[in-house]
Amino acid sequence: MPHTSALLGFALVCLGIVLTPGPNMIYLISRSITQGPAAGIVSLGGVALGFLFYMLCAVFGITALLFAVPFAYDALRLAGAGYLLWLAWQAVKPGGRSPFEVRKLAIDSPRKLFAMGFVTNLLNPKIAMLYLALLPQFIDPAAGGVLAQSLMLGAIQIAISVSVNAVIALGAGSIALFLASRPGWMLVQRWLMGTVLAALAVRMAVEAKRV
Repeated sequence: MPHTSALLGFALVCLGIVLTPGPNMIYLISRSITQGPAAGIVSLGGVALGFLFYMLCAVFGITALLFAVPFAYDALRLAGAGYLLWLAWQAVKPGGRSPFEVRKLAIDSPRKLFAMGFVTNLLNPKIAMLYLALLPQFIDPAAGGVLAQSLMLGAIQIAISVSVNAVIALGAGSIALFLASRPGWMLVQRWLMGTVLAALAVRMAVEAKRV
């Protein structure tokens, strides 16, 4: 089992990533504002299935890779640090667009909403990189089975992402109205997330050099 500090660190990274605007968040907010909170929750079900698919694929692949390639662990750690820096830049770069500035979408059936949520997540490179590059950062081969640790961390990520996105989907209309009248809050959120992600990236890179 991973150490408590590793679990907390991973949870913090997952929270920072899910709060960083991306295709999933934009799609869920668009659906909630256009078709109502219930449509957003149905869409979230498809997104959650995409998380599960990516997580299982990555978990078994990572487990095999770490045992087969001696330097794979360090390579993935450095890749994860670089990925967090990229997310930090996406959060603070000039001209960044708020996910609450969404376009109207057509009214679709629950089945189509679920399917589109699933496909949106599958086509989201942020999720693929999350599992392939960040999951190994918090796996300690000396703390037990790599597979069991990977599954536990993956479950934590899915739980955090689904919970946060559910709150966002349910409150999308109110949040959009609040931010429309207070644009400074979105700028503060972007810089706060960017700073946290950049700090985590530097920490990962430094730790990778010590290994």
